Formats: sequence, C-alpha cells, structure tokens
Amino acid sequence: MRTSQVWPGGAPAVGQRARRTRTVTRADIERFTELSGDRNPLHYDEAAAARSRFGEIVVQGGVTSAILNAVVAEDLPGPGSVFLQLDLRFLAPVRPGDDITGEATVTGVREDKPITTLALSVTRADGVRALEGTAVCYTMALDG
Repeated sequence: MRTSQVWPGGAPAVGQRARRTRTVTRADIERFTELSGDRNPLHYDEAAAARSRFGEIVVQGGVTSAILNAVVAEDLPGPGSVFLQLDLRFLAPVRPGDDITGEATVTGVREDKPITTLALSVTRADGVRALEGTAVCYTMALDG
C-alpha cells in the first residue's frame, strides 16, 4: 500500500516542521491546578519558590508541554492526530510571563499506517530550551 493511500490528508514529509508560540500566564497555573490537582508550592508560594533552585514561581510541566498538544493536533501531523507514545525531558523552568515556542519535526513516517515519529521541543523566548523529547502519533480520518 502506498503512503498516500494510508494518510487521511496526505502524509507529512521527513524534516517537515511546525511551531506555535504563546505567553504562559499565572492563570494557566490556576487552570492546570483545577484540571490536575497539582498544588505544588513551587507554582504558588513565592517564598517557597524563592528558596528553591528555581528562585521564583515556575509553571507545571503539564503547562509547558501542553503547547505540543496544539502543534500535533492542529498543525503537524494535524487534525485527527493523537499521541501513541511521548518521551519528554524537562531541561529548564518556565515562568509566568515567558513566551514559549513548541516545535515538532517529522523524523519518520510509516507507509503502512498513518503513524508519524516526531522530535519535539519547547523553547523560551530567551533561547533556552525548556523541554525536548520525542513522540509517536497516529492520525485518523475525521468523517465530516
């Protein structure tokens, strides 16, 4: 079976990239806490965070990595895509007010199934890479 017959919207190409940028806010911390229940003092308590190795409030890792969900679901591979596997390394903190850019780069495309392997990263506006990793995604056709 040819790749073009397997992929609902056409197969992505190895090396293809997509990225999104957003500003992280304190409201993101609050919304993530409502969703996850993560009330770690590093996210809320200025004094505790100041005593930590981070020196100030940091956002939850789930807030940092969430931009990658948008890149995968909206851009590359695109609508109908879900994570099958995700391996992330958190390298540096993200703080409220930071602009972050999530990026996905295609490193592999299956010909027999609509499965893509991606290299992932989240970089702060100051050029520091906050997160890097890999993902395997499946893209299904969405009947309209």
